[in-house]
Amino acid sequence: MRNSARRCLTLLACLLASAPALAADGLENLQQPGRLRIAVYNDFPPYSAQERGIDVDLGRAIAEKLGLAAEIVAFKADDDMSDDLRNMVWKGHYLGRRPADLMMHVPVDDYLARANKQVRIFGPYCLESLAVARDPALVPPLAGSAAVALEAFTREKVGVDSGTLADSFLLGALNGRLRDNVVHYHSVAQAAAGLKAGEVAAVVAPRAELEAAVGGGTRFAFGPVHMPELRIDHWAVGMAVKADNPQLAEAVSGALAALQRDGTVARIFSRYGITLQTPGG
Repeated sequence: MRNSARRCLTLLACLLASAPALAADGLENLQQPGRLRIAVYNDFPPYSAQERGIDVDLGRAIAEKLGLAAEIVAFKADDDMSDDLRNMVWKGHYLGRRPADLMMHVPVDDYLARANKQVRIFGPYCLESLAVARDPALVPPLAGSAAVALEAFTREKVGVDSGTLADSFLLGALNGRLRDNVVHYHSVAQAAAGLKAGEVAAVVAPRAELEAAVGGGTRFAFGPVHMPELRIDHWAVGMAVKADNPQLAEAVSGALAALQRDGTVARIFSRYGITLQTPGG
């Protein structure tokens, strides 16, 4: 019995001794020792703009949890997500900018992951979805089939951020009948400004961006966009690291889980007046 107990204690001591080494191994392959280089999108409120926003605060909280200094790197979106992953995660930009250790706001999507084997996509921290802000006197709730839900836009104008899911869907809906009434803006914030100015009767955009742009206490009604013809109306948002650094992904996942348990993630979203929608929640 004594020998068995001694062997158990010896094994436990070995495991405890190896735990810090494993953590150190997971943080060895950083761009700079002791610092977590975190890529966030530029001019993307409420997630990241001028080194403020949900993604910025969450990235800093993850770095702090790992005992690292946070280095925030804002970048301009390229033509598509695969370009962004190449430029900011696994290769670096052709103009010479080195990649980050961690990229925020990456859709947790199987197709995207299969198309980008050089990265590991993980850690969903929120659920984004399409929403509408509308003048209730002109546009009813967007419910039912597209023929019913979107009928108002055969008469009223609707604003979208150019080149987005909302833009593509509305241009093709009802066999293109809405095309003349879809008004394109360069950002959700500009579309929201158009709504407030009366240029459009509604704006369709991702929920958090729309909440931040329209703000509370307005005369506009706010709600989800659900209809059978819209194949994608929500998506999980997570992070990405290089595929050959799974230890970093595991360390960041552990830090994120702790921040979710202690309410830090919810407080960050609340700080910016945004409704936290959780994946699977």
